[in-house]
Amino acid sequence: MRIVVVGAGLGGVAAAVGLHRLGHEVTLFERGAELREAGTGIAIMPNGQRALDELGLADDVRRYAMRAGHAGLRDRRGRPLLVVDVVRAQQEIGAVAIVERAHLHRWLRAPLPAGLVRTATPVERLEPDPAGVSVISGGEPVARADAVIAADGIGSKLRAQLFPGHPGLRRTGRMDLRGMLPRPAGLATDLLAGQLVDRRNGAMFGLFPVGEERLYWFTDSALHGAPPGAQEARRQMLSLMADWHPLVAELIEATPAADIYVDAITRLAEPLPSYVAGRIALLGDAAHAMPPDLGQGASQAFEDAAALTRHLSGAEPADVAERLLRYDAERRPRANRLMRGASRQSRLTSRTGAAAWLRDVLLRAVPSRLATRQLAALWHA
Repeated sequence: MRIVVVGAGLGGVAAAVGLHRLGHEVTLFERGAELREAGTGIAIMPNGQRALDELGLADDVRRYAMRAGHAGLRDRRGRPLLVVDVVRAQQEIGAVAIVERAHLHRWLRAPLPAGLVRTATPVERLEPDPAGVSVISGGEPVARADAVIAADGIGSKLRAQLFPGHPGLRRTGRMDLRGMLPRPAGLATDLLAGQLVDRRNGAMFGLFPVGEERLYWFTDSALHGAPPGAQEARRQMLSLMADWHPLVAELIEATPAADIYVDAITRLAEPLPSYVAGRIALLGDAAHAMPPDLGQGASQAFEDAAALTRHLSGAEPADVAERLLRYDAERRPRANRLMRGASRQSRLTSRTGAAAWLRDVLLRAVPSRLATRQLAALWHA
């Protein structure tokens, strides 16, 4: 079949590789002038790695399995709230991989033939008819497809076209800063994996190793108005977290503003009624944008890509609509459940006052073995 993938983010590239390897005639459209992925680190959960296994793309990712003795939640001073045995969790369910986004994108796109990709081609809309779908860019048709995979990201224009009555995105009222830097010598290893939370204001700081030599950190805090620039956001975080564990300020200060990314955290206001419209399927954030609190964003996109590849294996043009309905039936209940779970987790970690105090008391009371089992269940998702 002729299949168009719109959007060359992580999920779109993975889907293009899987569909190309099935023997379909795939074209990948990307609005940017080149194929690349900007940003810092990203967590690939064990379920995401299994999806990449289906696509033959997991080997490089697994080399970055997280190496840490313990992980979990701590208070702003670094005192344990819910800390679990990472080694035991990994033995039960598999390891989390923490990789650099740019490296991951390069590994994923390596199998794509150069002629399959068309950069600097923003897709404005899709025009379906009973026999196929016309892809429109610059006001003109640029491709004709038997099926289209819309992987155009969290602000998806194609989602808005397919479901014009959907309310779209909603801000959570939170701001995310992310940075990477070389790993300092003598780092306190007990803080190497996990999050610190502050019950006074609901702010959070997360820290994870990327291989042996680099660190990925992020913050999550209340946002009022538009997100500031990186320099101002860093200044605000240093002020907000001045009395936290000293490592927090040390790492934020050591990261140049040019290497810090700032975003208002958004999610879908409500689940979509379907991930499919005839011959068109949504993938990744275009289908199920969720808060980052479960670390499942990329892993769910990879599950989408693997499911699409599976359901379109051996398909003919006449089969497309029915095959994509199978994809929707498999993926929508699961991804929507994780969307709800991520929103619940976001509310839990951003609690303040008496509710946060009670949360901390209850977390400290959870037995370590039970906490490890719960972490393993989360990683498995």
